[in-house]
Amino acid sequence: MNRLANASSPYLRAHADNPVAWFPWGAEAFALAAERDVPVMVSIGYSTCHWCHVMARESFQDAETAAVLNDGFVSIKVDREEHPDVDAAYLDAASAFTPHLGWPLTVFASPEGRVFYAGTYFPPAPRPPQPSFRQVLAAVREAWTERRGDVDATGSSLRDALAAAATVPADAPPTLEQLAAAARAVVAREDCEYAGFAAGPAFETPKFPNTPVLRFLQHPALASDAPDAAGVASRALAAMAGSDLHDTVEGGFFRYATRRDWSVPHYERMLTDNAGLVEVALAAGDDVAATDAARFLVDVLQLPTGGIAAAQDSESIIDGVRNEGGYYRVADRSGLQPPALDAKVVTGWNGHAIAALAAVGTRTDPRFLEAARWAADAVLESNVADDGTLRRASLDEIRSTAPATLEDYGGLARGLLALARATGEVVYASRARALVDLCLGDGGIHVPGGGDPVLVAQGMQPHGVPSDGASPSGPSVFAAAALDLWRLGAGERYRTATDTLVRAAADTALATPLAHGAILEAALGLASAPRQVVVVGETDAEIADAARRVAADVVAVVSPAQARAFAEADFELFAGKAAIGGEATAYDCRAFTCALPTTDPAALV
Repeated sequence: MNRLANASSPYLRAHADNPVAWFPWGAEAFALAAERDVPVMVSIGYSTCHWCHVMARESFQDAETAAVLNDGFVSIKVDREEHPDVDAAYLDAASAFTPHLGWPLTVFASPEGRVFYAGTYFPPAPRPPQPSFRQVLAAVREAWTERRGDVDATGSSLRDALAAAATVPADAPPTLEQLAAAARAVVAREDCEYAGFAAGPAFETPKFPNTPVLRFLQHPALASDAPDAAGVASRALAAMAGSDLHDTVEGGFFRYATRRDWSVPHYERMLTDNAGLVEVALAAGDDVAATDAARFLVDVLQLPTGGIAAAQDSESIIDGVRNEGGYYRVADRSGLQPPALDAKVVTGWNGHAIAALAAVGTRTDPRFLEAARWAADAVLESNVADDGTLRRASLDEIRSTAPATLEDYGGLARGLLALARATGEVVYASRARALVDLCLGDGGIHVPGGGDPVLVAQGMQPHGVPSDGASPSGPSVFAAAALDLWRLGAGERYRTATDTLVRAAADTALATPLAHGAILEAALGLASAPRQVVVVGETDAEIADAARRVAADVVAVVSPAQARAFAEADFELFAGKAAIGGEATAYDCRAFTCALPTTDPAALV
């Protein structure tokens, strides 16, 4: 029975014809494992993961290996981008067995979901000290049948240890002094020769863009106490833009570099990296780099429906042979078939792209703003369930059954708020507020439905503070969206929500700032008075263009009618603001207290 052919994930569909009797993520697979009294193998990856492709070709397409799996296991295939909470939970557990976490992630668990062994890529033949995949399967099966007591004890103790590792919220959010100290610690990790960050004293690679930490360093509140911070971000951006990590033909940046000087890239191109780099470039004043990353999002990733695909693969077919990176290493690609897109429209990730495109569209090319609007409308059409809640993703406009995460509610809300500020259309801000409101209440912050039901039933929810890797974590982006609502005058409850999430992560984030840039950026938003600039009047006026280049937490350019609509929708920042004498008028506010209105562009500095 082929259970993956109609999946809402290209990654799962790619495995549909494997001889392995795959199940998608869900309770059915665990129930069958209990009925058969066999362990579960959970294989987690994503469609543009090179080593996931390799392991699929070597092992999952091999009939003999598949027979071993089908005889002694129930096998589950998971797209980590569709089920990020599942991925996070199993990464937590896998860390007890290997320090080298990554994808493909291979996890063995009991039918009750208790993990008792895990690893990543396993080769088809032994490569000492690494065993072959078949050897691993044999060892796991032997342990399951001959030493069940030890297996059960390992699984139970690991789950108990993960639950005990849950963090305790700090008594207060970090102070500006503490955040500046964290920024200085990041600055000290700069690779002074090639820019970016050293992974350790020996400058280990690979080297990633790490956009969340770059955005943290660019926050204006750090200018006094960490004056070198913004320069570190600008140097990293310039180094990437001038390196092989940057695709100068089609625009955009690759996933990471395998060498310290940003050369020899891993050639997949991700929505998340490029959306983040658009915002980094805008903050650095580099409109060229911002435009270049944006044109990749629009010209390559944006689908005919308007939604934006998750990624583009590193591999393509050249002269009948699968080739990693070959497409990208030639200047004239007109005769080549481009690498496949992962055409999943991930809700939260599209929010990142919408925010980036809305911002760059007001600064450079209006077509990016229209692309942001098109993407927003597409996601609101295809990824919203009948009851108004979100789904994690869709494929070919078919909604995934995967529940949305805090990243989806926060990411889409943040994107809609950016679009509202850029277009002046309050409907997007109101939709954003409704999404955030769905996650507030009952004394906490949680997604409608309470998260993945299988993980909840098994007690396997992710514990601890999630890191901000290629993009902000769910709590981080939700905190940013709530903070944006507060800055627009939607009410103190949104600042309180940000405060709650920041305090939950504070100790961990301050101790390891390179891994928690986005939540630290949100913390800076709490520790410093917001600057809000509103221009009421002609949107193409000189003062409107000046406002769009101000380093403020909120920049909104609206017509008089739009200003009234925002105020009537209870966004208090816009109350009482009008175009004086019919001229475009700017209101420059600090912590909701505004200077005298001005029509002089030079007054906005």
